[in-house]
Amino acid sequence: MSLAVIHTRAQEGISAPAVTVEVHLANGLPGLSIVGLPEATVKESKDRVRAALLNAQFDFPARRITINLAPADLPKDGSRFDLPIALGILAASGQIPNDALHTHEFVGELALTGELRSVRGALPFALHSRNAGRAVILPQVNADEAALARDAVVFGARHLLEVCEHLRGTTRLAPHVLTEIPAMTPAPHDPDLRDVRGQHHAKRALEIAAAGGHNLLFIGPPGTGKTMLASRLTSILPPLSEEAALEAAAIASISDQGFTAASWGRRPYRAPHHTASAVALVGGGSQPRPGEISLAHHGVLFLDELPEFDRRVLEVLRGPLEAGRIVISRAAHQAEFPARFQLIAAMNPCPCGYLGDANGRCRCSAENVLRYRARLSGPLLDRIDLHVEVPALPHELMRGAQTANEPSSADVRERVHAAQTRQMARAGKLNHHLTTTETERTCALDKAAEDLLEQAVIRLGFSARAFHRVLRVARSIADLADAPAIQATHIGEAISYRRLDRAPRGAVAPAG
Repeated sequence: MSLAVIHTRAQEGISAPAVTVEVHLANGLPGLSIVGLPEATVKESKDRVRAALLNAQFDFPARRITINLAPADLPKDGSRFDLPIALGILAASGQIPNDALHTHEFVGELALTGELRSVRGALPFALHSRNAGRAVILPQVNADEAALARDAVVFGARHLLEVCEHLRGTTRLAPHVLTEIPAMTPAPHDPDLRDVRGQHHAKRALEIAAAGGHNLLFIGPPGTGKTMLASRLTSILPPLSEEAALEAAAIASISDQGFTAASWGRRPYRAPHHTASAVALVGGGSQPRPGEISLAHHGVLFLDELPEFDRRVLEVLRGPLEAGRIVISRAAHQAEFPARFQLIAAMNPCPCGYLGDANGRCRCSAENVLRYRARLSGPLLDRIDLHVEVPALPHELMRGAQTANEPSSADVRERVHAAQTRQMARAGKLNHHLTTTETERTCALDKAAEDLLEQAVIRLGFSARAFHRVLRVARSIADLADAPAIQATHIGEAISYRRLDRAPRGAVAPAG
């Protein structure tokens, strides 16, 4: 038979749309052509496939070979089609049987020796193949990752010859099964919240942010523990669900960094440098790749020295912070990536960093402070629920021994988990993600709390968005206290975390 059909998949965002590789052998001058919108790396596969077949002691047909990658309007990129193309040529020339091809999907890059090399996106590939009811054959190095897709039938192979022997039925590949799936719990060597000396107000704000999924901004001079606090947020968050862990792993799988089984179930923590571009932050490229906000999906995105980021870079965060996803559009197609991350940011109170220092080290003028603060737009600050001051610590506290009553990450994580359980039972989502209607329904206030919030709105000039965010933070505070209704004390504490709304003329006032 001179025609063979092989099933495989392309990569489009975190999706893996089905692709059919049709190989036809015809009479005429020997040659090989690939059609179906292949990119340069796909066109190069014909040379790799030819060398791999010859070095594996197969015959390369001296006929006119036409390879169609269907659907023709879907761009095909990468070396993932090497193995399907090679098998199509072998099946069309009668060197392997056609019967077993229809129950499998194939992916893999071929070395010139016929060995199989790893590809990106093995986990999304396995998930979609499982849903289609087909088994997966892919490089052995990707087998652990693909096997994370529950109920997927995965075969790992090291060489083209192993795949051919499996299809012939002479030497069957064994289904790949993970010997041990890593537990979805924080690693024992993760940083502990107990390591941070003092800063009880900031720790309390971090706990509230974790409980409700709120965005948080730390404001303070250098060396006060802002970065230490941010790096410990993942240690007080509950473990991921299996569905969330699969989503986070799928994004890592298609990224340049790749996925490792050791990171399974761990909440991502991303901390890009302030020189990062908009494309690095939100994703992009001619063939769109996920950016930092997507790599932080179901985890934490930490932006240190927030005003040092280019303002245009920060403004692209506004949409994803609200929508939880990013759509990257190109002339030929568009890709959508999830971006449900928790933003934690840190900044100095002024350009030199020492505004309000007791020793009078700050020499920044009011105009310089105002210009420094103006690097952050009002709409962006409105989307950050808590603005918390992290003051300098007394030297006595820094030299003293740790006290036994300092809460550990495990202690705080237990309280956070209980609060989140209450939120999920009440609304099916965390407080930060409540819509305006859901906020008004779940955040009813008594008369004292309503009067206090009204006074704050008048004095501080809250926007409508900031008003609703105060309500959601107050709801999280009440959930931590297991209080069925929001009280005036909860509203008062929530208002105290809007530090920048109280700053006169754009400057952060000294503590106390």
